[in-house]
Amino acid sequence: MTTTVLSAPASSAAAPVRRNKRRAKPRTMVFAILGYAVALIFILPYVEMVITALRPPDELLSRGYLPKHYDWSNFTTLWKTGFGGSIWTSVKIAGGATLLVLVVALPAAYYTARRRFRGRALFLLLVLATQMFQPAAMLVGIQREFNDLNLPSPTYSLILVNAGFNLAFAVWILNAYFSSIPAELEEAAMIDGTSRIGALRRITLPLALPGVVTALIFTFIGAWNELIVALTLSLSATPNHRPITVTLNNYIGQYSIDWGHLFAGSVIATIPVIVLFGFIEGKVVGGLTAGSIK
Repeated sequence: MTTTVLSAPASSAAAPVRRNKRRAKPRTMVFAILGYAVALIFILPYVEMVITALRPPDELLSRGYLPKHYDWSNFTTLWKTGFGGSIWTSVKIAGGATLLVLVVALPAAYYTARRRFRGRALFLLLVLATQMFQPAAMLVGIQREFNDLNLPSPTYSLILVNAGFNLAFAVWILNAYFSSIPAELEEAAMIDGTSRIGALRRITLPLALPGVVTALIFTFIGAWNELIVALTLSLSATPNHRPITVTLNNYIGQYSIDWGHLFAGSVIATIPVIVLFGFIEGKVVGGLTAGSIK
């Protein structure tokens, strides 16, 4: 009895495996082009700001988009006008207002999210109603109030004012984040022996970190960019102790504008905000899963 073994052709075994290359869909390409166009629109003002800061004084009115010569003197002579002290003052105001907002908003938002007390809806409505008032409408009252308080420095007044302006937004957004986190996670932690404060610190706050970061960024940027109240309350302060927005506004005179220092200072003023956002941006993604694993 004979057995016949059939073997596959060698050519078929050695045939190369072809991989289908995915081509970009037209819809994806269109969205990518639109995304780059929108990004370019947002970047162009900053590019123009840097270019104008590097223009020599005799080329400010030239038609060319790029200067023929680049002048760095605007960035070097800027510090002689007290700009360094203004940056430090703005850092203290924005940082102090942000810290004060988080200290007050975190317990208020957590309590309103976990407790259903009488008048809760009215309380949240009153908090939201404070956002309807413009700072310019309350400027006279704010100035008279802080003149009566007789604080040692306008910096403390601006910390309190900026914290008050941004407190309502922080309470609302943190209340929404705390409400979206199941209370059963805290109850499970407390069953294991953790106190409510420990459950808040180890479970709830890491999960609500995106909301905390959002409130932090908005408060810091709002206090950093505030001008109207800062211009009013810092009239008695020396140039080194005025916020950066007031110092930039002083480069605009009645008969002339110091464009070089104005744009150079604006470029420098955007750097702390960019650094803060770059440092905190990674915390947003990490806070989505941190704290839920025991």
